[in-house]
Amino acid sequence: MRQAQLRLAELIACLSIATDLGTGHPMERALRACLFALELGRLHTCTEAVLAETYYVTLLRFAGCAADAHHRASLFGDEIALGPEIDAVELWKLEPMLAFLHKHGFNRLPADELQVLLNTGVQRSVEAASANCEIAQLIAARLGLSAGVIQALGDVFERWDGGGVPGRASGEQISLSARMAVVALDVELYYRLGGIGAVQNLVRARSGGQYDPTLAQIILAHPTLCDCLMDTHPWDTVLAQEPGTAPILMGSQLDEAMRVFADFTDLRIPWMIGHSAALARLCEAAGQQLRLPESELTMLRWAAYVHDIGMTASSVSIWDKPGVLSAGEWERVRLHTYFTERILARSALLHPIGQLAALHHERLDGSGYHRQMQAPLLPVAAQILMAAEVYRSMLEERPYRAALPPQTAVDQLWTLVRAGQLESIVADAVLNAAGHAGLSTKQVRPAGLSAREVEVLRLVAQGNTNRQIADTLVVAPAT
Repeated sequence: MRQAQLRLAELIACLSIATDLGTGHPMERALRACLFALELGRLHTCTEAVLAETYYVTLLRFAGCAADAHHRASLFGDEIALGPEIDAVELWKLEPMLAFLHKHGFNRLPADELQVLLNTGVQRSVEAASANCEIAQLIAARLGLSAGVIQALGDVFERWDGGGVPGRASGEQISLSARMAVVALDVELYYRLGGIGAVQNLVRARSGGQYDPTLAQIILAHPTLCDCLMDTHPWDTVLAQEPGTAPILMGSQLDEAMRVFADFTDLRIPWMIGHSAALARLCEAAGQQLRLPESELTMLRWAAYVHDIGMTASSVSIWDKPGVLSAGEWERVRLHTYFTERILARSALLHPIGQLAALHHERLDGSGYHRQMQAPLLPVAAQILMAAEVYRSMLEERPYRAALPPQTAVDQLWTLVRAGQLESIVADAVLNAAGHAGLSTKQVRPAGLSAREVEVLRLVAQGNTNRQIADTLVVAPAT
């Protein structure tokens, strides 16, 4: 079998879509900003190496957004709904920050409480910004990006005038790729909100303060630069314009890249830390017991790594709520599987992984979400993911309950089996993989067939063609 390969740019572009959703912006916002940054860099006669750095820095600018999601949610409730408005405020300038707080009612607080909020809030914002940089840098390092990209991701909260965070650089000490990425993302936002006039006012106001004045002059002198922000297929254009050698991920590099998705997702919500990686190990072990072929085990492991990335599209305030969710909040929860699939949909390699990952809350009787698919349409890999996610989640603390004892998790899993929501053979494999004995009366399949082979025979008996069976099982027809 040909070894799976993936362009690094594709994976980072998918990650950028997740950060768009996690910061309240439209999908492909970072892709459009990347196109602007490249055009700006060309007018600035940047080298190919600097353009390549700028490319990745722009796409990964908010990869550390997990670090300040809780801080924003604690201040404003739904940090995603206010995301674009927060991002429009000039960084580390007291007057714009106060105006934003007053607009959202903080001026109605008693004077002493407002002062405490300002004192503590600024410090927490500085800490969150530093953590944001550190997480983005860690992600870049794990993806094998250059030292220049890693350094630049540490500079994205600095200001040209030296008043930024962490305050170690000013002027040309700030990486050029960071200077271009920051202004490009701001320009994309202001162009979306108010057109070219808003962009020109923004750049004039922040030139020499937050922004490099040379870059500001280029933008003001070339208003048609913003034309690229109207690109209707930025995914294709960004991939086509990648500077340099277009790195390829394969083997252990690709597996590590999938783990980056897992850790990116889990870091955003403290009680999720380690969940996706643990789920991947459990799924793989259960799949081995059910004799899934190696290629399907790999896909299952990767699907477990990425299964919850769609959670970035909903506010931390929903996931952290200790009480009963409202109908609207529950709809946001149900949509996270949809967003998992859509975040990965543009990549030919990642698309089927996203499709499988999006099934982790389905149930055999059609009572799951978001597609409400029933047993005949749920391949064994999806059923393993479903059962393993239920079991693993019950062992972990949640805002609305404590972690359950292992035996309670076992009992509840079999309750779902008896209710017709999970397959007993699959549940048995998951529990055996987790170190439990499973059912005392294990189902025996005829002729020693594996669960996968039984599934194929069932689809054949239903009159499906090879192509239809392959599509259902997410495999090649030859397999």
